Amino acid sequence: MSLKLLRRPGRPHWYIHGTVRGVSVRESTRVTDRQTAEAIRARREWELTQRSVFGAEATAVFVEAAVSYLEAGGEGRFLSLIIAKIGSTPLAKIDQAFIDKVARELYPDAGPATLNRQAYTPILAVMNHAAKRKMCGRPSVERRKQPKGRVRWLTFDEAERLIDACSPHLRPLVTFLFGTGARASEALYLDWRDVDLARAHVTFVKTKNGEQRGVPLHGRVVEALRVLPHRHGAVFRTHKGRPYARRPHEGGQAMSAFKTACRRAGIEDFHPHDCRHTWATWHYTTNRDLIALMQLGGWKSEHMVLRYAHVNVSHLKTSLDASLAAWSTKSAPSAAPAGQTLKRVK
Repeated sequence: MSLKLLRRPGRPHWYIHGTVRGVSVRESTRVTDRQTAEAIRARREWELTQRSVFGAEATAVFVEAAVSYLEAGGEGRFLSLIIAKIGSTPLAKIDQAFIDKVARELYPDAGPATLNRQAYTPILAVMNHAAKRKMCGRPSVERRKQPKGRVRWLTFDEAERLIDACSPHLRPLVTFLFGTGARASEALYLDWRDVDLARAHVTFVKTKNGEQRGVPLHGRVVEALRVLPHRHGAVFRTHKGRPYARRPHEGGQAMSAFKTACRRAGIEDFHPHDCRHTWATWHYTTNRDLIALMQLGGWKSEHMVLRYAHVNVSHLKTSLDASLAAWSTKSAPSAAPAGQTLKRVK
């Protein structure tokens, strides 16, 4: 029995009904045009026939696996672009070279971290999901190598100097970054509906890891926001009073203004994201609480914030001095007289 098209009473869409090689089909085409529905019916029948003869691993395509992945509760962030790019590609053809090529074409100017997050990770998540359901083999793909994360931070005095060097429209933004640990994108595209000055609280709705988080606002940050002349739409704006444009892989129009402020303040090798490192360093130095830092900053695990503990070890000096107390009382070995070598101790 082949597949046929039919319409249900009161429903605008065409439905596919029938059996192909023992597989029963009862599903909507989700289209109202008969010609388009017929093309979908024919393709569905061909797919079922091919799968029956050659098996699922030979015929399953990426969009099919992606739909199954999303229906199972998988993370859909970044998948729409990927599906539009490779949706009809058979899973059997998706290998290391293929994913490398797709990543470069989707994000030609992106660094390794962005490529891993927005291309490799979502593609491999779908592929691993499909492999568990026998739609393809287990993928063997390497992600891009990422440079070791840097931690560049400023002292309180340096941060003060940078804020003073900022243009009037940039000063509230930089104050906000130092005071909340927000990522540059979270701050640039923050909306007033997510800021509560009375409660001294901000909610970051769109975050890097996809999870909302709330952060209390320091009094100085509240005052910096309170002087802004508007209370609707984007919180931070350009010197022309317009919201910052959303530019991938850069800090928007704020980048050039930030560089200028750093130059005026005499601060080198410092980027907007380093304000987040500075905030985290200040927090850990004062509180020594990685769990609180992880929650406030929106990191997924303690491992991701351990670098701040490793960089800031001045609080361990007392412990180190105590452990070496006995050693400090011993005199260093004297040098051998000229022309004489020390005897080796056996």
